[in-house]
Formats: sequence, C-alpha cells, structure tokens
Amino acid sequence: MKRPAINPYLQTQIRTASPDELRLMLYDGCLKFARQAKAELTREKPDFEAVYENFMRAQKIVLELSTGLNRDAAPELCDKLAGLYTYIYRLLVDANVDRDPAKIDEAIELLDYERQTWQLYMEKAAPGINPGSAPDPTGAQQTALSSLSKSA
Repeated sequence: MKRPAINPYLQTQIRTASPDELRLMLYDGCLKFARQAKAELTREKPDFEAVYENFMRAQKIVLELSTGLNRDAAPELCDKLAGLYTYIYRLLVDANVDRDPAKIDEAIELLDYERQTWQLYMEKAAPGINPGSAPDPTGAQQTALSSLSKSA
C-alpha cells in the first residue's frame, strides 16, 4: 500500500506544534487509525492489508505516547500511564490477531478518555508550562508526520 505525499499544511502544523499540541495530535491520529481498522474489519469483505496497516499505525503511535513520557516531571504518574499504554498496545495487537472488534472498542474508549483528559489539562495548564511533555519532541514529530500523513 503506497502512502500519499504528506500534506504540506499538515506538515507545517506538526512542525510548529507545541509538545502538548503534538501529544494531542498523536491521540487524534491513534484514534483515527483504530477506528479505521475497526471499520475495515467489520465490513462484509474486509481488506486485511488495510486492517493490518491501520493497526500498525495505531500501535506505533501508542509506543510514541509511551516513550514520550517525561519521567523526570512525575515518575509515579508516568509509570501508571506507561502501564495503561502497554495495555492499550496489547489490546490493539490482540484485536488484530483475533480480529475482535470488542478489543478495538475497548482500546478506542481508553484512548478517547486519555485524549479528553489531555485536552482538559491543556485548557487548564498555565501558559508556557509543559510538565507532561517530552523534552525533545523530534520523535513525536516524526511519528505524527508518518502517522497522520494519510488522509482521513
């Protein structure tokens, strides 16, 4: 499956995003790909290559969310989030292997809750303070660029 060229507007949006905005974009991308995997999986004649591709993209984003945690800011919270991301990753793997939409639904529900929580944090956080962000957003930018480049 050949990926289309990256949308220049999206590329600029990713490169100019704050670490907090980038994390929100990763949640959005992960949710998008998980939902696309479910939609394709539940079709009458699913394209399993597309299902696999969407699951892999969602899994890659979950790994980025986990590795992008700033353990120096809040180690205990990061440990809990890392455990949650591991669980979500496992749900996505199991959903792909077992072709089980219920597992996708659970992963989507957890991701959506985390996205809403992050958005609330961003709205309430003091300007200029990013305690939950990674010190170097380069890895997240690359993941966002590769994961979000596919049109919705």
